[in-house]
Amino acid sequence: MSIRFYKPYKTSGTRNRSVSSFTEITRSKPSLKLLTFYIHRSKGRNSRGGITCRNIGGGHKRLYRKIDFKRNKLGIYAKVSAIEYDPNRNSRIALLYYIDGEKRYILHPLGLTVGDVVISDFEIPIKVGNALPLGKIPLGTDIHNIEFRNPGGGGQIARSAGTFAQILASEGFFVTLRLPSGEVRFVEKFCWATIGQVGNADFANIRLGKAGCKRWLGKTPKVRGVAMNPCDHAHGGGEGRSPIGRARPVTPWGKPALGQKTRKPKRYSNIYILRSRKSS
Repeated sequence: MSIRFYKPYKTSGTRNRSVSSFTEITRSKPSLKLLTFYIHRSKGRNSRGGITCRNIGGGHKRLYRKIDFKRNKLGIYAKVSAIEYDPNRNSRIALLYYIDGEKRYILHPLGLTVGDVVISDFEIPIKVGNALPLGKIPLGTDIHNIEFRNPGGGGQIARSAGTFAQILASEGFFVTLRLPSGEVRFVEKFCWATIGQVGNADFANIRLGKAGCKRWLGKTPKVRGVAMNPCDHAHGGGEGRSPIGRARPVTPWGKPALGQKTRKPKRYSNIYILRSRKSS
């Protein structure tokens, strides 16, 4: 993937804007209607219409692409037919044609091209796009779409653009992974993962350029707490540019914010974490 920059003309929003070049995409529209469907977007509201998650709403209409995170079609080869854009995630997706006639979408790994052949099984080559259990993958291998706590339940870790985890050690029923956040933890060796790094790694370098681009993505503006009235936020009120007036920053509901650890100290899964992401 590469980034395309706009020439500095007309407005400052154009001057500072960059977008993806989309050079790796081979089809501009979804290939199969059977793998796409409409999904209701909550816009941050619950069943009664009240806002439960702020700053969500609007944006361009989307069709959801059904992604195969489980990779549970074992022993059957598949050929990469196309690489497509997915508006619901920052990575690209690859369309697989299995030799038995079935077609599925998967996350597009970096380096996977049209015409490549991939497979999911227990004893297969260590190749980009192949999926197999963690216990069968050599140490030091980059992996993504990793299952977590539930073997066979589908990948949950390292699915964003450019992310990957690395296998550091293997002992007993667990393997040691270094996650994209820097956290080092145990994961069951029976969980499945896909070889390689998620594609579209330059996504982190894209600059939206103007506020309207954020609105197209379905995000509404955020207002600082110090700019509100005291009845609306704990930081509100005061004369002019006043400080927050508290010992530490808090959320609109009075909970500590900005640096406060929220993980429970007695959480059951703490025994599986060797090094926290906070200390990395």
